[in-house]
Amino acid sequence: MTSSLLALPGAVAADGVDAAVAAHYGSFNVEQRRLVEGDGFVDLSHRAVLRISGPDRLTWLHNLTTQFFEGLAPGVPTSALILSPQGHVEHAFHGVDDGEAFVLHTEPGRGEGLAGWLDSMRFMSRVEVEDLTSTKAVCWRPVAEADGVPEDGAGKFDVIDRDRLEAYAAAAGPAAGLWAYDALRIARGEPRLGFDTDARTIPNEVGWIPSAVHLDKGCYRGQETVARVHTLGRPPRRLTLLHLDGSQNALPEVGAPLRMGEREVGFVGSSARHYELGPIALGLVKRNVPLDAQLDAGGLVAAQEVLVDPEVGLHVRPLR
Repeated sequence: MTSSLLALPGAVAADGVDAAVAAHYGSFNVEQRRLVEGDGFVDLSHRAVLRISGPDRLTWLHNLTTQFFEGLAPGVPTSALILSPQGHVEHAFHGVDDGEAFVLHTEPGRGEGLAGWLDSMRFMSRVEVEDLTSTKAVCWRPVAEADGVPEDGAGKFDVIDRDRLEAYAAAAGPAAGLWAYDALRIARGEPRLGFDTDARTIPNEVGWIPSAVHLDKGCYRGQETVARVHTLGRPPRRLTLLHLDGSQNALPEVGAPLRMGEREVGFVGSSARHYELGPIALGLVKRNVPLDAQLDAGGLVAAQEVLVDPEVGLHVRPLR
C-alpha cells in the first residue's frame, strides 16, 4: 500500500519493492545525521504485518522457527527465521508479543507467502494467523541514549494503526527516508532478506547467529545444517562490508557480481552512501577469498571489511 507520507514536503519515492515509501525527503545525509543523533523516524509502512493469536502461539512458533519463543515475555522484541529442510533462509521476521498475540512484520511482498505457510502448519495447534498489512503500518525510530543504545543508528520498530500514520509522523519529528535508514543498516552489517541473501543463504553466512537463531533449543526445520556449520565452522560464504570507490557517482545494482580478477566470487547486495563512510555495500563472498583482496563490485573497486569471520564456528577458540 502506498504510504500517505509520500505527500510530505520533499518526499521522493523509492523504487522496486520499496516504491510505496520515500527514498528521501530532500537530503539523505542530513536525515542520517538526525537519526544518529536520535531524532526523527523512518516510514516502513510498506512492510507486511501478521498477527498470530491463540494460547499455543509461542510454543508453536518455538517449534517452527529458529528462535526461542517459549516463555517470551510481553513487550520483548525478537527476530526469527524460517528455514528450508536444507537450512536455507526462506523467511525472516521481527516481532513482539503483547500477552495475547504475537505481531510480526516482514519484507514487503512476502506477507502473503509467510501467512500461507504458517497457516498450513497449524494442524491441531490453537493458533490463528491474520494478515494485518492493510490496517497496520511499521515505522522505525532511533532509541535515545538513555534507553541503552548499543551503537550508532540502532533503534526500534513501532507497529501502529495505518490510519494513525500521519499523526505518528507529526509527533515523531522529522521524517527520514530509506536511503538514510539503509546507509545506517549497512554500516551496522545488518542484511536484508532478498537483497543481501539469495535462495542458498544459510544463517551462518550472514551473521544471523545469535540475533535470529537460538542455538540451545529443540529441533526445527533446517537445524541440522545450522548446527553442523556452527560446530565445524567455515560456512561456504561470508557477509562482508564493501567500501566502494567514491570517485564515481554510482552505486552497484542489487545482485551485481563480485569479481576477484576474472573470477566471480559472490554478489553485491544493498548499497548506500553513508554520511561518514562514503559509498558502502553489503556483499556475500566465497569463504576462501582473501580478506585483503580488492574486489570488483559491478564495475566499482571495493575493499573488504570483515563482518562474518570465514572461520566462524565452535572450532574457533579465543586465544588464552
